[in-house]
Amino acid sequence: MKPAFLVVFLKEFKETLRDRRALVLLALFTLMYPLMLGYMLNQQIGRATRSEREGMELAVVNGAQAPNLMAQLKQKNITIVPMPEIKEEAIGELLRGRKVVALLRLDPKFGEHYQAMRPAGIELWYDSASDNSQRQRDIEEVLQSYSSNISSARLLAHGVSPATMAPVRLQRFDTGSTAARSAGLIGAILGFLFFPAFICGLSAAVDSTAGERERRSLEVLMAQPASPWSLIVGKWLAAGSLAVIGITLELALAHAVLSWLPLEEIGMSWRVTSAQLALVCLSTIPLSLFAAGLHIALAMNAKSFKEAQSMLSLVILLPMLPGVAVSVLDLKTATWMYLVPMLSNQTLLRELAKGQDLGALPFVLTFFSSMLPALGAVAFASWRMKSERYVLSV
Repeated sequence: MKPAFLVVFLKEFKETLRDRRALVLLALFTLMYPLMLGYMLNQQIGRATRSEREGMELAVVNGAQAPNLMAQLKQKNITIVPMPEIKEEAIGELLRGRKVVALLRLDPKFGEHYQAMRPAGIELWYDSASDNSQRQRDIEEVLQSYSSNISSARLLAHGVSPATMAPVRLQRFDTGSTAARSAGLIGAILGFLFFPAFICGLSAAVDSTAGERERRSLEVLMAQPASPWSLIVGKWLAAGSLAVIGITLELALAHAVLSWLPLEEIGMSWRVTSAQLALVCLSTIPLSLFAAGLHIALAMNAKSFKEAQSMLSLVILLPMLPGVAVSVLDLKTATWMYLVPMLSNQTLLRELAKGQDLGALPFVLTFFSSMLPALGAVAFASWRMKSERYVLSV
């Protein structure tokens, strides 16, 4: 004979699978965030590599006066588009049309000033509202290099070493790994991956408690030979199972997307292995069960189905506050973070993304930080169901 809680679990789970609203919510939050994360990172990669992949077009006025500069620009895969003299209004229209990255206008007397060793004027026109900031920096680097080469050549012509103009030589050494930079850039983004744990089982939890009491079907269920603990545990596992399924699929999809994207193009990497992801998913199961237990415990104190939905729509935002606070305050990773539900999961995944060797303690703390409150919420809900006033809504 099956245990009573297992019978209730199978009944509630089958009924939930027939609920289209719950299934649509599950599919939406499982697919939406990983795909949105992949799209944003892919766009960032595309912008960073566009100049190397497609090159760029630069409009130039009076370019014939500086052939060496034109040659250096072409070496950087910059296509020169010769332009006649053009007014400022026309320049603005040209740049807003996105046909060229920027416009370079040389002074009409550039050649004369260059020969006389006087400052030769160059104007760089660009649109700061466009998404060509990286390309514009590439053009500025060429101009700075061109100016530096001219300065060095003139110093040598006068018998002065160019080293005189550079008394200090700065060398930069970056000890940060690509994994650490990745965690810093997308660490806050990864935190939202655990939010569906509080969404996927919400509909099932509210419907099986406040909904059944409003429909008077809870009285029939209480008449069966099953203890309040068995009834609550069955409903809890049914709602928690949906959250576990949803967040596991979401983490797997996010892992696949981040592993597929060429993050090295923007100085990032994703070093979480499939084995580590499996451990993260296992440690996230209590978070889903805690969310389901919290929903059931709070929904049982609501007077109606609508009141339960309204209250829980605000409560589900509370677990995000510790993660937001840590991000805003820029706190360093500490052991206490593994004791806070949801923040512990965020910290665990962020540290794994950095390539850190965590050991077993963070996983154990993450597991029990959500499991103990989950059992407490279930115990409270079971005690609440023993009250006839609650069941009869009197």
